[in-house]
Amino acid sequence: VGAENVLAIDYTHPSAVNANGVFYAENKLPFVMGTTGGDRDQLMADMESRTAFAVIAPNMGKQIVAMQAGLEELAQKFPSAFAGYKLEVTESHQKTKADTSGTAKAVISSLKKLSDDGFDLEEDIKMLRDDESSLAFGVPKEAMNGHAFHTYTLTSADGTVQFQLQHNVSGRTVYAEGTADAVKFLASKVKSGMDGTVFSMIDVLQAGALE
Repeated sequence: VGAENVLAIDYTHPSAVNANGVFYAENKLPFVMGTTGGDRDQLMADMESRTAFAVIAPNMGKQIVAMQAGLEELAQKFPSAFAGYKLEVTESHQKTKADTSGTAKAVISSLKKLSDDGFDLEEDIKMLRDDESSLAFGVPKEAMNGHAFHTYTLTSADGTVQFQLQHNVSGRTVYAEGTADAVKFLASKVKSGMDGTVFSMIDVLQAGALE
C-alpha cells in the first residue's frame, strides 16, 4: 500500500477497528476512522508506537463534536454544578449499529462530572435498536436505516427541576461533511512533512478546517 496521495476512510465494524488501524499504520497509509467500538486504548497505543497519521473520532459530525467540546469545558469549569441530579439517557440508532454510541459515551462522561451521578454506561443507558421503539421515540420512518437520536435528562432529587439535552440526526450527511473536512485536514498535515500524529475532530475544529 503506502502509495502517495492515498488516504483511507474507515467506516467498518467494531470488530475490525484494531486490526484495521494496525494495517493502516504498518503500511504508512494515512486514515480517517469514524468507526466506533473496539479496544480504543489499545488502538491509540498501537497508533502511537507506529507513529500513524490519522484522524480518529467516535463522531465525525462537526457540529456534534463542537457541542461535545463545549459540554466538556462546562464540566471542567463547573464540576458538580448539578450534584444530586439523576441522569437518564436514551439513544436510538439503526438496527445495524452493533455498539453503544461513542457520542453518548462522551456526553455521558461530561454530564457525570456535572452531576456526580453514578450512571453506569453498561446498565443504565437505554439503547433503541428496533424500528417500533425508534418510531415511538420520534425517529421519522424514512430514517430507520440511518439515524442518531439522543436525549439526556438531568432531574433534581425532588423532581421539581429538569434539564434536557437533545441532538437528533436523520441520515448521514452531517457525518459525510465532517469526514470530508477531516480528510482535507489530514492531507494538509501529511503534505507538511510533519511526523505521523493521531488527531481528533477537536483538532480539525480548532484548525478551522471546516466548510
